[in-house]
Amino acid sequence: MLLAGGRGVGLEPITNTRPKPLVPILGSKLVGRHLICLGEVGVRRVVVVVNYMVEAVRKFVDDLSQSMGLDVIYVDQGSPLGTADAVMKAAPHLSGDDFIVLYSDVYFRDPNFLGDLLRGGGNVVGVAEVEDPSRYGVVVVSGGKVVKIVEKPKHRLSNYVNAGVYRFDKGLLKFLERTEPSERGEYELTTTVQLMIDSGVRFNYLLIKDWLDIGRPWSLLEANKLELELLDRQLIRGDVEGSAVVRGPVVVEEGSQILSGSYVVGPTYIGRGVTVGPNAYIRPYSVVLDNSKVGFNVEVKESVVMENTHISHQSYVGDSVVCEGVNLGAGTILANLRFDERTVKVRVKGVLEDSGRRKLGAFIGGYVRTGVNVSVFPGVKIGAYSWIYPGAVVADDVPPKSILKHDGTLVSMG
Repeated sequence: MLLAGGRGVGLEPITNTRPKPLVPILGSKLVGRHLICLGEVGVRRVVVVVNYMVEAVRKFVDDLSQSMGLDVIYVDQGSPLGTADAVMKAAPHLSGDDFIVLYSDVYFRDPNFLGDLLRGGGNVVGVAEVEDPSRYGVVVVSGGKVVKIVEKPKHRLSNYVNAGVYRFDKGLLKFLERTEPSERGEYELTTTVQLMIDSGVRFNYLLIKDWLDIGRPWSLLEANKLELELLDRQLIRGDVEGSAVVRGPVVVEEGSQILSGSYVVGPTYIGRGVTVGPNAYIRPYSVVLDNSKVGFNVEVKESVVMENTHISHQSYVGDSVVCEGVNLGAGTILANLRFDERTVKVRVKGVLEDSGRRKLGAFIGGYVRTGVNVSVFPGVKIGAYSWIYPGAVVADDVPPKSILKHDGTLVSMG
């Protein structure tokens, strides 16, 4: 079972225009990676729970599942009432005595644990080890088993967190019916698991390495960086003009052009139909996706540039996420370092949150347009479809469908 219905509010503005399961990891979509991994370990039937931007998820999953020969059943969760509610609504479509549940918004670099999960028996919680467990369901283990699982505890109990990967037997269903809403008003699967543990059901745990929850805009940068670290050679399917330099592990897909004077350093991924240059500089850990253009004298550093985006000449994109269909006017600067060099804070769900990163740029939603000579401060978010007037300095977040004038006046497009 794949849970793919979340709205991904914490990922805004990325999720203004795409559901969280369709965020890109190099040239793939997150949910696509999960389906491929499940197919490789022998899974042939998948129940996908959907809700936000249902049609976009279904179209992508349909196309991929047909090519893989997967049998996919969709369940629309309706009101997003939590993970336990999602599993409850999908339960009538399950077959067999055991099943796995996988959150579609988690990244894992090595999928081999899925085979172990399928071949093993009993109930299992996948766990990951993190430095700051405060945003997660925390898992306490002892004697080889899970003894407690607490969603977002106020005090540190463990560095193990719920990785969004489970194996259950059909005994889960009666406990789902007894699950009460959490203090966040949701029916949470972690509550259900704790009910089972309290009733004497044993849960083993499985440690998953190189795991990330794609729950914050900068986590997309980190996941792509982990994936880029796997590149160990050049793969040039496009064209590289004679005076351009491609150095290190770089992928350039079909139909792409690296024009004269450009310098591309790996690990870097360039999608299909991309134009880089002339005289552009693509620095390590950058991802530029299909049909985008990185123009004359543009520098891109450790960023994710999504599809059909145009970055005009003399621009700088540092440690940023630029979503699909964006047009950055000439001289647009996405700054990535504070004057005081402290870690960059980002407003998430209305609260300033420390990213823990000293270098972090902007998050530009889909179809944003900036005029010439626009400067964007570190950690700023610009919502989808917004316009930024020439010469504007963007020091604070801009809501979707807004116009920011050069004097700082903010106007809603309605």
